[in-house]
Amino acid sequence: MTSAGDPAAGTPGGPVLRVALVGLGWAGRSLWRPRLDAHPRYRITALVEPDEAARAAAGGDVPVWADADALDPAHVDLAVVAVPNHLHAPVAARLLRRGIAVFLEKPVCLTVAEADLLAEAERAGSTVLLAGSAAHHRADVHALRTLAPELGPLRHLDLSWVRASGVPDAGGWFTSRRLSGGGALVDLGWHLLDTVTPLLGGAPEFRHALGAVSADFVDSAARGADWRGTGGPGRPGDVEDSARGFLVTDDGVSVALRASWASHEPVDTTRITVEGAAGTATLTCTFGFSPNRRPAPVLTRTVDGVTTDIPLPHEPIGAEYDRQLDVLPARLADPAARGRAVAGARRTIAVIERLYAAAASPRPRPTPAGRPG
Repeated sequence: MTSAGDPAAGTPGGPVLRVALVGLGWAGRSLWRPRLDAHPRYRITALVEPDEAARAAAGGDVPVWADADALDPAHVDLAVVAVPNHLHAPVAARLLRRGIAVFLEKPVCLTVAEADLLAEAERAGSTVLLAGSAAHHRADVHALRTLAPELGPLRHLDLSWVRASGVPDAGGWFTSRRLSGGGALVDLGWHLLDTVTPLLGGAPEFRHALGAVSADFVDSAARGADWRGTGGPGRPGDVEDSARGFLVTDDGVSVALRASWASHEPVDTTRITVEGAAGTATLTCTFGFSPNRRPAPVLTRTVDGVTTDIPLPHEPIGAEYDRQLDVLPARLADPAARGRAVAGARRTIAVIERLYAAAASPRPRPTPAGRPG
């Protein structure tokens, strides 16, 4: 497994962890199962999937259960939970209460109340919840974090992840607020907020939060994330495809956020700009797996009108997910890990809730792309 660019990355040595993979949707099948199979520190000993057809297609010699309650805590060291958003907290809480450690993909929870539910379950089961945060483990993001202290006192952060076309599973659970908890803000925005926290030096408190959402592309058949191999005709979506936010910390640092599943841009682009009293740094890249991406990440530093390119290590698409698996065994064994992920998730979802509350309500009426609103 690769560990380039991240000094926190673990090593492949150590005992093999017995893993139950819960959920065989796109993330379970395409993202987590192949990586767990390839990693020397993990062995999948059970699969969980409620859909009968998906269970039948799972194949192999690994037992496949219809419900996570069938898992035996004595035979599972870690459950990797990759189920639809609305099931994240309920499924993880049930496992935690039974003493099974959980690695939970983002969004870890959909409300502050769900974060509190997970914290209670973690305590009751005397085990640990670990949270997914892929962007944090990217080599280019690590390089930006390393550069940030050289920019002097921070004044402003600008973070955006804008897809040209990439509404996930249009007509399915992703575009149903009841099942997803929200649209692009919950999905892409969670990654951006996870990136904000270390740049601001820990756990910032925001005294101001403004938000706006729009839904111009969410029901467009031409704007789906075809590279996921899912989606298609279904019920109209009731989530936003774009969200914009503006935050101000208690220390007076401003943060601008934009998360868009679709836009009029030609290429999917993630851009993070850090402005300080002594200079500005900008990372331009593409988060995630979309094939319509920037050819390579670019990191620049600008001081007094002079812009300098900062060298970045090359890494394959998805290396940040391998790197997460590298570090999980050490975190699982760390007594201080208990409560840490839940606390971080609670802060993140609290910001998201504030941005949704500040956004126009009721939800903006969708306007077909290319037609005036």
